[in-house]
Amino acid sequence: MGTSTGDDAAVYRLSEDLALVLTVDFFPPIVDDPWHFGVIAAANAFSDVYAMGGKPLLALNLVCFPKELPMNILGEILKGAASKAQEAGVLIVGGHTIDDVEPKYGMAVTGLVQPGKQVTNASARVGDRLVLTKPLGTGIITTAGKNGVADAATLARAIEVMSALNRASSEAMVEVGVNACTDVTGFGLLGHLQGMVEASGGTARVHCSQVPLIEGTWKLAQEGV
Repeated sequence: MGTSTGDDAAVYRLSEDLALVLTVDFFPPIVDDPWHFGVIAAANAFSDVYAMGGKPLLALNLVCFPKELPMNILGEILKGAASKAQEAGVLIVGGHTIDDVEPKYGMAVTGLVQPGKQVTNASARVGDRLVLTKPLGTGIITTAGKNGVADAATLARAIEVMSALNRASSEAMVEVGVNACTDVTGFGLLGHLQGMVEASGGTARVHCSQVPLIEGTWKLAQEGV
């Protein structure tokens, strides 16, 4: 599985019962605390493997960091990521660092999946129900945080949501059996859903009242965030 359907990760079969899942993801800080930034970035990178029904195994750090900034900030980012990798059972086996004007961090992740058990975004079928494993609103809340208009409790809840691994959801998905899956991140629910229905050759209906949101999201949106 490659780039044709815009899936969350690539899948390469090694044998009849073993395939690799490969992905990469990194971004600039979305929270002020460097440790939490590392945690969130790692959870985000692993999630692409989980979305394919795979188990992340190895990771490489990807670091862009201004040499003018104190190195202890980078140290905290890497410590946060390492703690989340330990929770996920992932080994960080190396990485690469470059000097850049803006900090950026993420991971290249390699995982495993049994061939035929991988879950693609291109197999949704008529009658399928859409299931979200996390509430939405992190983009609005973190933007509010950058602008100093998010209260501490709302921001803390968003960080908690972004830091949570999708491991249990992925394991349940594989056990139950689903037709399709995708990881909702930078393009939001509607953006990623559009990719799913286009790849699947269908349409979807979303009932706004049934979409779970982090408390405080609507208020910030109504205030123009």
